[in-house]
Amino acid sequence: MVAMIRRAWLLLGLEAAVCFGSPALFTSEFAFPPEKIHNHSSSIVEMPGGGLFLCWYHGSGERKADDVKVQASRFEPGSRTWEPRFTLADTPNFPDTNPALLVDSHRRLWLLWPLIVANEWHTAVMKYRIYSDYQKPGPPRMEFADTLFFIPRNFESKARTVLGGMLPAASPTDREWIQMEIGKAGDKYFSRMGWMTRVHPLELASGRILVPLYSDGYNFSIVAITDDGGLTWASSEPIVGAGNVQPSLIRRKDGTIAAYMRDNGPEPKRVMESESKDEGVTWSPVVDTQIPNPGAGLEVIRLRDGLWCLVNNDTERGRHSLAVWLSEDEGATWKWKRHLELATGRKESFSYPSLIQAADGTLHVSYSHSTAQGQTIKHAHFNEEWVKEGDR
Repeated sequence: MVAMIRRAWLLLGLEAAVCFGSPALFTSEFAFPPEKIHNHSSSIVEMPGGGLFLCWYHGSGERKADDVKVQASRFEPGSRTWEPRFTLADTPNFPDTNPALLVDSHRRLWLLWPLIVANEWHTAVMKYRIYSDYQKPGPPRMEFADTLFFIPRNFESKARTVLGGMLPAASPTDREWIQMEIGKAGDKYFSRMGWMTRVHPLELASGRILVPLYSDGYNFSIVAITDDGGLTWASSEPIVGAGNVQPSLIRRKDGTIAAYMRDNGPEPKRVMESESKDEGVTWSPVVDTQIPNPGAGLEVIRLRDGLWCLVNNDTERGRHSLAVWLSEDEGATWKWKRHLELATGRKESFSYPSLIQAADGTLHVSYSHSTAQGQTIKHAHFNEEWVKEGDR
């Protein structure tokens, strides 16, 4: 009977955990049917009142196609389907990509995204909009919009010092890359362009907002900082390592901020980590964790009960496996793991998770879902108990 129910839900692009006598919760569904066009890099937030707001980029390709735009949809409490999607950002003749959302402590919705100027990632310019009225059907009414410009802090000296220290132990191939990056470190124009979002910003108790950014031009990361609600911006020092990009920020009990990052560098392919003890301004040397990463996006958050939750592709190669992890010791170990997706072949791709904890304590993840049927954004809703049960 359970198998029959599960098959029926799958035919609708839906899944449900049928757990008789168990507190575990799991449901999932597509935000829209799979289609033969690029849908990728979603971001999800909970709106006041419990509804969900989801966005992603949609178009003929990525940076190479000029019809790429940011689309969005809402999911209201009690609903079984996402509302009809709408355009959230569309710069005519330029690709709009990699959106990131935030609902701040003033209940304002932020949209941040990179506009690609010349069809290459290193030509990205960061844009952002702030909305106060965003819970009604259709596109929200914009309150404020601007371009996110900043002068990177101590960029050249930090990049040259860290990269230069990597040269003696580098392979001939890696040495060539390092020397190229050192050569670009002093380029004022190049260092101020090309920064992109991927995961949610982090708002601190002080009101400071940290926007994690990365550059495919340099293959490392940085943090944009605002202390006045987005009116002015500064930046951290660069977080320099061997291919550490797309940082996800999480705060420890002692106030230290950890950045967990995708590994675009040489083997071993691991989630990479750095720490800041001054609210995101300076960062420790980048190190490998023990968590596998195939060069794909991830997100980590602190739950209200103190556990950490991480969603990532838990392999060193391929995006066919997407897992949820829980840690009870702030990332020192990851005691529980369960898969959202686990395909037998590598032609299927499940990637770029966006993770939040809702007001009711449950967890929501949206992610890119690509199979032979097409591409869409999938949403999963579950609780800690479901993760702790492990794979079945």
